[in-house]
Parts: sequence; C-alpha cells; structure tokens
Amino acid sequence: MSFMFRCFDPESDAQLLHGWVTRPYAAFWGMQSASVPDVVREYSKIQSSGHHHALLGLDGGVPAFLMEEYLPAFSPLAGLYAVQPGDIGMHLLVAPPAGPPRTGYTAAVMEAVLDRLFAKDRVERVVVEPDARNHKIHVLNERLGFRPSGEIALPDKQALLSFCTREAFHAARAARHPSPTHPGASL
Repeated sequence: MSFMFRCFDPESDAQLLHGWVTRPYAAFWGMQSASVPDVVREYSKIQSSGHHHALLGLDGGVPAFLMEEYLPAFSPLAGLYAVQPGDIGMHLLVAPPAGPPRTGYTAAVMEAVLDRLFAKDRVERVVVEPDARNHKIHVLNERLGFRPSGEIALPDKQALLSFCTREAFHAARAARHPSPTHPGASL
C-alpha cells in the first residue's frame, strides 16, 4: 500500500464520491439519496469554509478513500465539549473494494490518515463523532488509540464522541506493528 493525499476537487471528483456515498455500506455518511450536484454543493461548501477541508486518498495512484479534517470549534461540536488547543476533527470514508476485501486495509488507511494529521506540530488530539450505531468504526477507532468520551446529540445523528492523543496513536501503532526488539514481539 502506497498512500498519497490530494485536495478533493468538488467539480471533478463529485461523480467518483457520489458512487461511494450512495452505496449501502456508506449509510452512516448520510448521503444515500444525494445527487451528483448535491455532492458538488456539499464539498464546494466544505472546501471554501476555511475550517473544514476534504482530501482524496490514493493507493498506488488510484482513489481509495476520502478524509476530511475540520476545526471542532467551528463545527456542530462547538459547545458540546471543551475544545482544546491542538484539537482537529476527522471524518473518513473508504472506497468500496474493487476486488475481494483486503484484511486490515481500512485500519491501514486510518493509520495513514492519523499519521498525516499528527505530522502537523499543532495537532495534539484527533476528534471523531461517528454515529453511535456504527459499531464497526468504534472497534477500529479503539484499535488505533481513540478513547470514547460519551454520546452526544448532533443535528444529524446521535454520535459517540471519541478522542485520540498523539501518544495513544503511537502506542496503538506500536502494538499493531511490534518490532523484533519490542518485548511483546514474536520471533
């Protein structure tokens, strides 16, 4: 896997994203009945907001996922928790597999996204607020270092607010990829 990121272009990438967000697996993304013009409008708004930004993730040059980063203080989270300096919000949608599903692929994508976010000196904690009913993502979040804080009511969903600190992410990554010198590593 060779992940790269580029700015999402609402006009040229909307058709691609529409094909992802309207599939049953993406029900929690909330765009099941969206049209291509709806996707263009939504992502034009995101890209011009100044506090919310979407990136297209590529695997070997092929579009593989969408990530969004946003400032929680300017989002629906404002006032629902004590935003701290260094907080950044994140959304992630992995493309439907082109072939058979690859074990560990979504975790690898999320690890690359978190690595990108924590590469920024100002980022100390990543905030996520997936739908409380999305149990698969809660398991994955915890595997990568997120700790749930509790449920919150957002305009479009009941969400599980969770946080991942830089230290928790690095510890989770070390547990996922033990080195031969790591005491827990198998030889």
